[in-house]
Amino acid sequence: MPAYCKYDVDREGEDTIIEFDCKDCPFSPSIEENPQCMKAVLRAIGENDAATKIVLRKTRDYEYDFHQTVMLSEIVNLFTRLNKDKELMSFLNLASSPEQPIQEVMDFFLRFKKIITDSLLEDPIGSFVQLTRLKREVNILLRKTTDENKKQYLEQLVGELEEVIEKLKKTRMIFAALPYLAGLKKGERDVYSKIFSPSVKPNFMYTKLMASYPEGGNPIDSYILKDGTQITIFEFPDSVLRMYHLSPPEFSLSEEKYELLDTARNIISEHKPSREDFIDPERMREVFFHIGKGLIEELVNHRGLALKDEEIDELAKILVRYTVGFGLLELVLSDENIQDVVLNSPQGRTCLFINHQKYQDCITNIVPTIDEAESWATKLRMISGRPLDEANPILDTEIQLEDARARVAVISPPLNPTGLGYAFRRHREKPWTLPLFIKTKMINPLAAGLLSFLIDGSRTMLVAGTRSAGKTSLLGSLMTEIMRSVRIITIEDTLELPVSSLRDLGYNIQSMKVAAALTQGSSEVSADEGIRTTLRLGDSALIIGEVRSTEARALYEAMRVGALANVVAGTIHGDSPYGVFDRVVNDLEVPRTSFKATDIIVVANPIRSSDGLHRWRRVTQITEVRKDWENDPQAEKGFVDLMKYNPENDELVATPDLIHGDSEILKSIASNVKEWAGNWDALWQNIELRAKTKMDIVSISDKLKNPELLEAQFVIRANDEFHMICDRITKKRGKLDVDEAYREWEEWLNEESRKDKWRGS
Repeated sequence: MPAYCKYDVDREGEDTIIEFDCKDCPFSPSIEENPQCMKAVLRAIGENDAATKIVLRKTRDYEYDFHQTVMLSEIVNLFTRLNKDKELMSFLNLASSPEQPIQEVMDFFLRFKKIITDSLLEDPIGSFVQLTRLKREVNILLRKTTDENKKQYLEQLVGELEEVIEKLKKTRMIFAALPYLAGLKKGERDVYSKIFSPSVKPNFMYTKLMASYPEGGNPIDSYILKDGTQITIFEFPDSVLRMYHLSPPEFSLSEEKYELLDTARNIISEHKPSREDFIDPERMREVFFHIGKGLIEELVNHRGLALKDEEIDELAKILVRYTVGFGLLELVLSDENIQDVVLNSPQGRTCLFINHQKYQDCITNIVPTIDEAESWATKLRMISGRPLDEANPILDTEIQLEDARARVAVISPPLNPTGLGYAFRRHREKPWTLPLFIKTKMINPLAAGLLSFLIDGSRTMLVAGTRSAGKTSLLGSLMTEIMRSVRIITIEDTLELPVSSLRDLGYNIQSMKVAAALTQGSSEVSADEGIRTTLRLGDSALIIGEVRSTEARALYEAMRVGALANVVAGTIHGDSPYGVFDRVVNDLEVPRTSFKATDIIVVANPIRSSDGLHRWRRVTQITEVRKDWENDPQAEKGFVDLMKYNPENDELVATPDLIHGDSEILKSIASNVKEWAGNWDALWQNIELRAKTKMDIVSISDKLKNPELLEAQFVIRANDEFHMICDRITKKRGKLDVDEAYREWEEWLNEESRKDKWRGS
């Protein structure tokens, strides 16, 4: 074996990996393209029969997985058996022995022997084709031959050929190649590219990428992310899963740029970021970008390369992504269509799974390695300041990237016996709004109007639902309905609410981060103590990221004593109003009478199609909690639905209780407003007015083809204008004239929505 074909054997978990250093190899490091490479790999497998992976390393790592390694192993095993078959070898050696058969047959013997002793390791598929054609030639000669001695040798040769051909046919590689063999010429290797598809990883990366398109996949959609990453969605005729195929710009770099990045990464890795660096990730990335850029410029000058400034900037961004960043995961999370990203253990064998807004559950062509998973864990420990070890095998935290924000849940041994497992919940870069939810049909205009009215009425509200129901997103949209004159305090154990965005939009907002329910050994303040602290921070709206544990009692304590004069809202797991009651009272041990402090329960649940392949997020109930029950609100009619999901119409509909004004909560709000007290029609008209304004925003966004009008910046400005219009008319007329308010609103909307400042960037 040549010096440049030396290899090492590495053991990683259950895998035995044969790693070739192809840096000095004059050939392409590719089993499918290069016969010398295939031969070297097959010989190495023969010397290490337990191999499960093959890695060829040059400027990129080419990894052949277990399935492909097994195909190669079968060929090696057959090669070994054939060459140790004394009977077969003795027969073939007749060609060079004194008792050689007739000269005309000798050539067949020599060709047969060369194929199974040499060519089989360089070109197994080509060898199979040669053997098949050789058998055909021998049969033609056999039919013409009358010499009995000659016929005897030819018949025996055909028998040996048939036996070897059948053994080859039983190997996975040859079986997979059968459809492509017609007309195959000697030395052609295109067929191997249809069978072998290594994952590719530049040296500066940890994550592997299946760069080629999946065999049998039918592309159904394609789009490009803002950094130039190509996304292609594939479907398959034999699977309900689709593939999310990512092609990042770093995979199309030139070899010299790969070498620059690899060298720069090795140098910059000597500077290990500290916990203090991760406290401000945005600043850390900026610092590392400038360090990386300077380093790349030095390397470019030293090597005499000619790169433009924008090319150096691109390389510096990639370098940051694969040093202090999260690699290809950042590109996935930058896609606004992504909702969830999951990585199961063991790494190196399993791909990322994603949930796509349009195509739902998909596999991907991204395979993070063990090194990558451990790198993420280290960074998440530093970002969160929370432990992740045997004593604390669960970590809940969040990451803030350049183009995305995500909640992260990590499980590690001993809870996860096979390594690290990750779940990323991507949050929208901008806050959700009620008009956006109307657009996606999660709610309808009347529901938006009712929720807006309840927020202004300073009610206590729980947004309930199952996992992935959109609870936190809906809670964030309700925050945009709170007037900017009201102070807001948020309490979360993982930062998911759009606090930074709302602060940038002029909100008076204070965020509090408390200890997670499952976290031990952290210096963070407990959630219940955090809630009690809010009572000393003055008059504020209180938003709880999620009611999970002992903080529930402190929350209801605050609600019952009336310490918070503004809206109190939070999310909780539960698929119905009674499910919320059961969780709060029985699981979280809040007294039954304290639960009455809840005014409204909004239930959001996924709705599935009859075939089970599709699901959509919908608000399915808006329910008020009445106060005249003792033990069981379900049995004693303590729950009254104001709106209920109608599956036939696929939308919420108002119940008779809401239409006829039989709502204690709404009457309670009305009792504090002079013109609404005892006047249900006036209150109902206000809800309808709010509903029309929300729908108008959606309509004009569609009309002008300007989705920016549905975003928080415009919606919050529209909410401000709605309140100012209502205030002006009330002062002028002594009460609100709904028709006049709506006319003024329409005039403002038509004029304001056409201004260039709402066109986005």
